[in-house]
Amino acid sequence: MKKTLLILIIFFSFKNLVAAEENKLLIDNLFHIDQMNSHNENFALYFKAREKAILARGENSNYINDFPKDLYMYDYKTKSSSPLISYEWFPKRAKYFLEEYDFPVFPDDFAYYLLKDNKTLVMISAVKSLNTNFKFDISKKKLELYPKNGKFDFIISSIAKNCGHDNFKENYKCSFYKPLISSTLIN
Repeated sequence: MKKTLLILIIFFSFKNLVAAEENKLLIDNLFHIDQMNSHNENFALYFKAREKAILARGENSNYINDFPKDLYMYDYKTKSSSPLISYEWFPKRAKYFLEEYDFPVFPDDFAYYLLKDNKTLVMISAVKSLNTNFKFDISKKKLELYPKNGKFDFIISSIAKNCGHDNFKENYKCSFYKPLISSTLIN
């Protein structure tokens, strides 16, 4: 009886371990977590936590004491890294577009879709009450509102699908994009 019970405990423990590993693989298939390479592999985008906490009024509590993450870009050719979307400028610029949202907006509150041109990021809000999305031009470092009638279909809010003709001679085809998200969104 004890031997059978021990075998059942080992079996269920192994089964749970396998299920947990499968869930991790599923998440990795749907998202780039904290780091992704560009399509041409010339640079990488990654999240880096700030060294100092930000004290700000929170949506669910009076104040939050958080270490938000900034989005950085690492250039493989020059082997240098620089902030791309940081807390220094992003909340002020985002507030310009968010007239009715009274809480701080952090760079890691979004899922980032890098388009095939390797210079455009579509930023989809991961904060349910925010309900605003942005487009960011990497080369010009310009933030704009992403139109609500944009040409992307978002599937399960993780994978973006863009279908059409890239140029006149090409066939109709669809491209799928996995977003880059901060690990703080899944914790």
